[in-house]
Amino acid sequence: MNTKNTNNNAFLIHISAFAGYFFPLGGIIAPLIFWQVKKDENEFLDANGKEAVNFNLSYMLYMFILGLTFIPFIIRAILNNINNLDHMHSEFFYDFPNIFGFVGGVSLIGILGVIRFVLIILAAVKANNGELYKYPLTIKFIK
Repeated sequence: MNTKNTNNNAFLIHISAFAGYFFPLGGIIAPLIFWQVKKDENEFLDANGKEAVNFNLSYMLYMFILGLTFIPFIIRAILNNINNLDHMHSEFFYDFPNIFGFVGGVSLIGILGVIRFVLIILAAVKANNGELYKYPLTIKFIK
């Protein structure tokens, strides 16, 4: 049986991922620091810390890969505008497939961000209740 203090510390490990909204890489560094400080106190804290760090590393990897999908759209926009320089247009030329791909990618990033937010809250509430939450689609970088 976990004590209330242990559950609160596990809660803080998960919630600390919101530091990523304020500091670059804060979503990984804050849970990592909390986990490193508390992992020797209790096996429950160690397991929660590993889950939080693995989830946030996986999320960063997914966002990086999703960000790479924007490269073809950016290159296409640049090339289209280079081709249109001979017409002496002062405005940037947008074409429908490029805008569609860009809006689709931004939508996916937004959806992934909302899912991350909800999963962190869910994991923190479970940890506060003394349960270990396993994040879905998490790569086990730390075992």
